[in-house]
Amino acid sequence: MTSGERAEGSDPVAPRRRTVLEVLRTAGAPLGVNEVAERVGVHANTARFHLESLVTRGAVERTLEAPSGPGRPRGVYAPRRGMDRGGRREYRLLARMLLSRLASAGADAEAEAVEAGRAWGRHLVDPAPPFHTVTGREAVDRLVGLLADLGFDPVSDESDDVPDVIRLRHCPFLELAEEYRQIVCPLHLGLMKGALAELDAPVAADRLEPFAEPDVCHAHFVHARAA
Repeated sequence: MTSGERAEGSDPVAPRRRTVLEVLRTAGAPLGVNEVAERVGVHANTARFHLESLVTRGAVERTLEAPSGPGRPRGVYAPRRGMDRGGRREYRLLARMLLSRLASAGADAEAEAVEAGRAWGRHLVDPAPPFHTVTGREAVDRLVGLLADLGFDPVSDESDDVPDVIRLRHCPFLELAEEYRQIVCPLHLGLMKGALAELDAPVAADRLEPFAEPDVCHAHFVHARAA
């Protein structure tokens, strides 16, 4: 495999691969490696490399032809029916569309964001075992684990039973938070509230201080009976 092939192999929409896929789509019947190579104008090994990459992406199916005589059945390739899953994604644009709509709700937007986060926090946190009473420290540790899994890079003071602050050193939605802070940050707060509520924890998320330091947000906590 050449360096060009390796570089193209890392790109799910490489021009050569699109050509191979288009050849299969217009063939009208499954094609073998040599047939694809001839129609594209490349070596058979190059055609096989791109075909297998398309199989891995789920854009192409590899099957065996029905035997027509002695010998091994030939492997052939055909495009998989359905939308190409290797194409470009625009999830950030989708998020901006939804956030802009939610932001237009005015005074209710923040409360709606908190409630959405609360529901997902309940869903995402690892539940405690049955008949187990979760301590404040355990609840914080479980929350820190959830936040770490989500990409917040959290740090809590392990010397305290229940820390007053968890420092969030990364925001997985940074660009969106900068544009729609009034929605994204309450969503994060709600997520923490929901996770702790699901654990029936003796600690509650009180408020989120966005960018309390240039590179850190502060999540503030209180004992649940004082929340």
